[in-house]
Amino acid sequence: MIILSNVTLRRGAKVLLDKTSVTLNPGEKVGLVGRNGAGKSTLFGLLNGTLHEDGGDFSIPSQWRMAQVAQDMPETDQGATDFVIDGDTTLVAARNEVHAAEASDDGMRMAHAYMALNDAGAHDAEARAQSLILGLGFKVSDLNKPVNSFSGGWRMRLQLARALMCPSELLLLDEPTNHLDLDAMVWLEAWLKRYAGTLIMISHDREFLDAITQVTLHIDNAKLVRYGGNYSTFEDMRAEQMALQQATTAKQADKIAHLQSFINRFKAKASKAKQAQSRVKALERMEKIAPVLADAEFTFEFQEPVNLPDPMLTMDGAVIGYPPAEDAPSGTAPTVIVRNISRSVHAAQRIGILGANGQGKSTLVKTIARALAPISGEVIEGHGLKIGYFAQQELDVLQPQDTPLEHMLRLAKETIAAGRSGHVAGREQDLRNFLGTFNFGGEMVKQPVGTMSGGEKARLVLCMLVWQRPNLLLLDEPTNHLDLSTREALGVALNEFEGTVMLVSHDRALLRAVCDDFWLVSKGGIEPFVGDLDDYQVYLLDEAKRAREESASKQKRAA
Repeated sequence: MIILSNVTLRRGAKVLLDKTSVTLNPGEKVGLVGRNGAGKSTLFGLLNGTLHEDGGDFSIPSQWRMAQVAQDMPETDQGATDFVIDGDTTLVAARNEVHAAEASDDGMRMAHAYMALNDAGAHDAEARAQSLILGLGFKVSDLNKPVNSFSGGWRMRLQLARALMCPSELLLLDEPTNHLDLDAMVWLEAWLKRYAGTLIMISHDREFLDAITQVTLHIDNAKLVRYGGNYSTFEDMRAEQMALQQATTAKQADKIAHLQSFINRFKAKASKAKQAQSRVKALERMEKIAPVLADAEFTFEFQEPVNLPDPMLTMDGAVIGYPPAEDAPSGTAPTVIVRNISRSVHAAQRIGILGANGQGKSTLVKTIARALAPISGEVIEGHGLKIGYFAQQELDVLQPQDTPLEHMLRLAKETIAAGRSGHVAGREQDLRNFLGTFNFGGEMVKQPVGTMSGGEKARLVLCMLVWQRPNLLLLDEPTNHLDLSTREALGVALNEFEGTVMLVSHDRALLRAVCDDFWLVSKGGIEPFVGDLDDYQVYLLDEAKRAREESASKQKRAA
């Protein structure tokens, strides 16, 4: 078992854990939670041996093998399958011993080496590696492609596959879902449920934690507090503790009343559609944990839009995709992703966009956001449409050398030049005050964005989005860098937003809480998805099974 006894951990002068004790038992699946900066990653450093305790005693069984996802971006022309196989350290060691034994010409040593190689699973290593790669969303044609031919997000998926390939008694996962879409998450969830060792996981995805973990370890006020149960159980217990303490300030009471108000309003609005009922349940959960939400350090809201055209936009026979590359030969046809889209988006709709990776979710959002022109057909915008767009790569758009204040001043200048009005006037003091509502106070408004965490950058992008006062929000994976409390704040803000929301997200809790309708982007088309996210999960598993059977059938025919 893992034992921390009166452990103190510091980062520089800051004490992150102060004389805290906890015991984790073999085979437990543990969710490690706490606010950003509380010390979650530092605790991982203690567990993996890169940091040592500053006080107290820490012990972990010496025979335990540990696996975790390497954070470096792999740069190699090694094939994807071979790269993942090399994650199996036991197999690699056995192969090395075989080579050494053969070179030594020692028959007994060779016999032992070949036996160890067989015990390490050399016979099925390729099949195991390819199962992991395909489960994480790669195509069969990707299996032997060079690692450095993939984009950064896909390379990080290969790093995850490599960690899962490694035999281990302890698996440490820090935000494993960050680069995954919903179908890959469903697969990973099932894999981790079957994992026999001790799992400790940092995640900001409530439903992912709920599905896998049975213990929650909360870092709070430099102490580790162990709760039996998954994240929702932890939240319930913590809400009860906070209610019992009767220490709710007037400000918290106001926030609870505010939450109660919008929960009641949206529960009354919800129709009897299955998706809407899912949303009612999510709102009822928020009602139950109102003390925890009220204790969050960060909340925000979208202002009421100036106008609400209806329909917001109409797509008439739209074909979407990507134009030929600039260096492509003359006459090269554009790449078509989705065809014949004829759909309307109405005022105050809440649409969740579902679909496997590569089917065209982001392409659809980019086309509506005017970042891509339709290849053919039309996208007809309602009069006065004002789009607020959060792109997957939005953090890359920020200028690393500029400060939050410089970003806001530039946005205000561009907005005024385009004849649009923002949330507040473009005066510097007004913009400073507005940044303060997003926790950019004091000297932080002058801190270069490049020195900030991913969560702080995402919060700045949200700040810039809110300031523009849109009536249509297009959000493509907005939660990738947000912690749990900021995700909750986003869910509340989106529910209160009077305009229209179109959301692509792998965060099922956010989709449930916000969306009344779902669109499925699949097989080159877009159709309404009849059902809720539980039905969609069943659909994904059925599709994965069908794809496996089809692949097996092809291989059989080829043989």
